[in-house]
Amino acid sequence: MDATIRVLVVDDQDLFRGGFAMILNAQPDITVVGEAADGAEAVRAAAALAPDVVLMDIRMPTLDGVGATAAICQSCAAKVLVLTMYDVDDYVYAALRAGASGFLLKDVRRDELVRAVRLVAAGESLLAPSVTRRLIADVVGRGAARPALARRLDELTERESETLRLLGRGLSNSEIAATLVVSEHTVKSHVSSVLTKLGLRDRAQAVVFAYESGLIVAGQD
Repeated sequence: MDATIRVLVVDDQDLFRGGFAMILNAQPDITVVGEAADGAEAVRAAAALAPDVVLMDIRMPTLDGVGATAAICQSCAAKVLVLTMYDVDDYVYAALRAGASGFLLKDVRRDELVRAVRLVAAGESLLAPSVTRRLIADVVGRGAARPALARRLDELTERESETLRLLGRGLSNSEIAATLVVSEHTVKSHVSSVLTKLGLRDRAQAVVFAYESGLIVAGQD
């Protein structure tokens, strides 16, 4: 990415906030434009600083990361990357539903953190299949599919539905292309059409939709 990536770091613990900011500021293509200690402060800072990426702690006082993510995603174009101490966390699932583009565990390695910020800034979603599928299956598996969402699947063509199913399983564009025996360009077109028709922000929300609509049954491939 040619332009400098503007990042807002949000965490109620000074040690984490300062550590993440230091790591990111050391990169030639990343600048930390601000820090916030709680969700309410994060919403104000995002509006004032217009970051490209918000690195968002999920559990904070005043306003948690879920509420802050929802407010930021509704009001600006910033991408939200949430941070959690636990790989299966209801708060993380709620943040993905609210518009977060992915999540990281707080013990993430430096190189993984930097790579994640760059990916999200470039418009990708950070969804490690092994963790994300377990998280969503765990939470969605407690309830039934939502009928209103299931009906919206009728808006998709058969090939778009299959693309959404594969997205929900965590496959990359190249893996989807290989499975469907089409080009990556065609897959990108299908993904774009799915997001547009369903009014979804990005691939992360597409994964959530695939489970909540019942297109993918939790616990099954």
